[in-house]
Amino acid sequence: MTPKHAFTDVPTLRKRARQHIEEGAVTQGYSADRKKVLELLNDALATELVCVLRYRRHHFMARGISAKSVADEFLIHSNEEQGHADLLAERIVQLGGEPDFAPQSLSRRSHAEYVAGGTLVEMIREDLVAERIAIDSYRELIEYLGQKDPTTSHMLKGILSVEEEHADELADLLVGATAKA
Repeated sequence: MTPKHAFTDVPTLRKRARQHIEEGAVTQGYSADRKKVLELLNDALATELVCVLRYRRHHFMARGISAKSVADEFLIHSNEEQGHADLLAERIVQLGGEPDFAPQSLSRRSHAEYVAGGTLVEMIREDLVAERIAIDSYRELIEYLGQKDPTTSHMLKGILSVEEEHADELADLLVGATAKA
């Protein structure tokens, strides 16, 4: 026989909701190490921002026979990475933290590197490397959170799905670009 889940009675839920009200969405049931989660989310934010900047540069610097379509893809990826950064910043605030957009520390905190790439193939390759780094980083963060922060975990799974799409698209572009080179 499966044990029944014990739900908190309504008067207790109401009482707890009034305690520490200044903490907003973070209730007594939040069991993750909030300080560590905020640090990890700010590192992910830095990674996304570095990726936005690298993709933007690649968008403007793309040259060659397939440059227009690849540059368009770089711009789409840049905009999606900016969306990820916005989601991360919003979640950081929900958890009572402050998103760190400080330019002087972005590259130090980012998991991915900012590599300009001189040719279209080098740009695609560097973006693919960065996506692969993001994929592993998000998987580890999701695993770390487990069930301790299901909201953040759910958000990160959505971001991870897009990062995997980016990697797949870049791998296809790389095969096409190297075949033409």
